[in-house]
Amino acid sequence: MTKTLATSQWADLLNQAVTQPGLILKAYSSFHGYSIGNQIAALVQCQTRNIQPGPINTYPGWQRLNRQVMKGQKAIWLCMPITFKRKAANDQSSGQESQPEREVITGFVWKPNWFVLAQTDGQPVPMPEIPAWDKAKALAALNVTEIEFEGMDGNVQGYAKRREVAISPLAELPAKTLFHELGHVGLGHTLEAGVSDSEATPRSLREVEAEAVALILCESLSLPGAEYCRGYIQSWLVGDAIPEKSAQKIFGAADRILCAGCSKEGRVEQWFS
Repeated sequence: MTKTLATSQWADLLNQAVTQPGLILKAYSSFHGYSIGNQIAALVQCQTRNIQPGPINTYPGWQRLNRQVMKGQKAIWLCMPITFKRKAANDQSSGQESQPEREVITGFVWKPNWFVLAQTDGQPVPMPEIPAWDKAKALAALNVTEIEFEGMDGNVQGYAKRREVAISPLAELPAKTLFHELGHVGLGHTLEAGVSDSEATPRSLREVEAEAVALILCESLSLPGAEYCRGYIQSWLVGDAIPEKSAQKIFGAADRILCAGCSKEGRVEQWFS
């Protein structure tokens, strides 16, 4: 499992989340202090290895909580950011009197450094509370304004332009629609106006990406609409898989929207470091 996961692509994890009902909610309720991609990665490993999902921590982190990893337990792999510097591509310095300009690059690497609570023995650990999501707080943090819906088509649930979103008062699932439109903004779709068709993201892919963001958020927050999200995604995909680049964008946008509306109080970073 570890070798497979270490070379796994985000698209594989997202495709599982899209096709397996309840996977995202279970991952979020167990690992909500981590990025959504890592939540799903951790849950998939737990399910494959028949481990009870729950809080995760590093080996020394569990020791600080007076718990010991049980003998023979194998670590959980998570994807972590790494930063490094390299010489800037446009650096023209001669190197004689000034240091060459360097740019900071962020990459990602899979590391097996974490263990689930069920893999440890020791003092009881209280389960952290799942933070509530606040729309007003999220919109402010994301610098997005909700405007009055002015569409004339009763079938249109909502729309987004630049950094504004509008939700129809007749929307059947207003939270899902809001997440979809915030997804368009967070994914950069509303900034593509005026870009030639050959360079802009195709509409089918824009709709898949935005609805995948809505699916992740609806399931994470246990809100209705996930089944409709899946149907909408499949109708636009027409049997194709979600591209790797899109999967990375989807996870990133969903994380930003979720964190923007969640209180930091009660989040599990304080437990798992």
